[in-house]
Amino acid sequence: MPNEVTATPLECLYKWETTTPDSRCFVQPVNGEYQEYDWKMVANTVRRIAYRLEAMQLEKGSRIAILAKNCAEWIMTDLAIMMTGHISVPIFATAGTETIQYVLNHADVKVVFIGKLDDADNQIAAIPEEIKTVAFPYPGIKADEYWAEFLDCPAMTDSPVPNATDLMTIIYTSGSTGHPKGVMHTFDSMSWAGTVGRGDLSLSQQDRLLSYLPLAHITERVLVEMAALHAGMQLFFVESLDTFQRDVQHCKPTLFVSVPRLWTKFQLGILHKLPQKKLDMLLRIPIVSSLIKRKIKAGLGLSEVKICASGSAPIPPSVITWFARLGVEICEGWGMTENAALGTASLPFRHDKIGCIGHPWSGVDIKLSEEGELLVKSRANMLGYYLDEEKTKEAFTEDGYLRTGDKATVDADNYYKITGRIKDIFKTAKGKYVTPAPIEAKLMENVLIEQVCVTGASLAQPIALLVLSEEGQELPDHQVTASLNETLAHVNAKLESHQRLDRLIVMMEAWTIENGLLTPTLKVKRHVLEERFPDVINQGYDDKIVWEN
Repeated sequence: MPNEVTATPLECLYKWETTTPDSRCFVQPVNGEYQEYDWKMVANTVRRIAYRLEAMQLEKGSRIAILAKNCAEWIMTDLAIMMTGHISVPIFATAGTETIQYVLNHADVKVVFIGKLDDADNQIAAIPEEIKTVAFPYPGIKADEYWAEFLDCPAMTDSPVPNATDLMTIIYTSGSTGHPKGVMHTFDSMSWAGTVGRGDLSLSQQDRLLSYLPLAHITERVLVEMAALHAGMQLFFVESLDTFQRDVQHCKPTLFVSVPRLWTKFQLGILHKLPQKKLDMLLRIPIVSSLIKRKIKAGLGLSEVKICASGSAPIPPSVITWFARLGVEICEGWGMTENAALGTASLPFRHDKIGCIGHPWSGVDIKLSEEGELLVKSRANMLGYYLDEEKTKEAFTEDGYLRTGDKATVDADNYYKITGRIKDIFKTAKGKYVTPAPIEAKLMENVLIEQVCVTGASLAQPIALLVLSEEGQELPDHQVTASLNETLAHVNAKLESHQRLDRLIVMMEAWTIENGLLTPTLKVKRHVLEERFPDVINQGYDDKIVWEN
């Protein structure tokens, strides 16, 4: 597989356009109605977008941005950008004005396609007037040109095929530090990653996926868009956050990929209807147990799912164990923008490997450095960082392995476990090193905790800042304090003396993308928290559980 010739996304489009033109491929909800597209319709729309892009007479290889939530138009525009020899630059739909301006300027973007956004007025205002804008067919978008008029044109008749080494896309990392870096991926790296994803996940035209995690993020781009194009499977989209459950149930996905935060929200939703004691009792009764499991899966819209997965950030092993009891087996995986999300996967699901990120995907070579850093080599590795030779050089070892920045261990079955980020490891005032990730994972086993950050470089002992879950916010303070005290004692009992947490601080404000404390992929921006709340972190307290303010 490492040297196998893989079809580009455009060749996949031409294949389905020719062989199965009438097969359903996209389902887009609009105002409660499900609009269905077959491959013939998709190809025709892609060719009309391409015709209009050609008419702009842009220089080949021009950067064209997509600033939108997931929708059928997102992928069709992406394909049209490829068809005209240009380079796509996806921007997270949650991006703030500063990030939008930075990416557009850094990539010298010529055209921006705009879709549904949460803060449309401010986000669109961040686009310089000299950059042409085109609006997808959704209300509330101001642009130079609108979808219906933009597509009022002939269709491109050529079926160009790009070179494997051509640059396909620049994906700006949502990194938790500094300006985002533009990760360059060729047609070969993205196509190969999509081919491996389709093969290892055994995907076919009969499979259904719900596309709702950002297409601007590498996981959705590879394991949903690229893999779907290679397999010819059906992609369903979400109309809004409010219709999410309805849209999952309409799709009945056979592959469902999510992030830890959503899995914990699912868990809390189930527990709200079925408290843990009652659930435990029902699961002990054989006939009732099967009925309850089927009912819960159907309620989540996962009655026909073959594979459930979680990625983007660590998921507490306790959450995976909890869902496994219900017959929902969550396979954890790991990857980066820099290696096209193709690192490891826990496939098939194994109870004895809960807490691991899995084994390498087919054709992926992984090893550990002397310091325990995870190093990766495959055809899915990036070309480098756009306009940054120095950082590109730093990103690779002399023998061509990508430096991931993650510390890990590996067992006899070639299953890897992340033990923390090398840059996140800090030294306390006593001169002792603390690795926060494993401690945070232990704290997250308490369902009252939704977000947590272990810190304390200036303190004698580390501490943890945390945000309560919805369930935690609904309980009386004294009850939450008692639960957190119990968790603190339980966690500290398993830690070495220099790692033991001095206290837990309950923060009043949730950490969100909007307030700059989370990346678009919901990772905590540790350095921003430390910079924003130095008084909260460094103040002396008497209590072990402290409530901010």
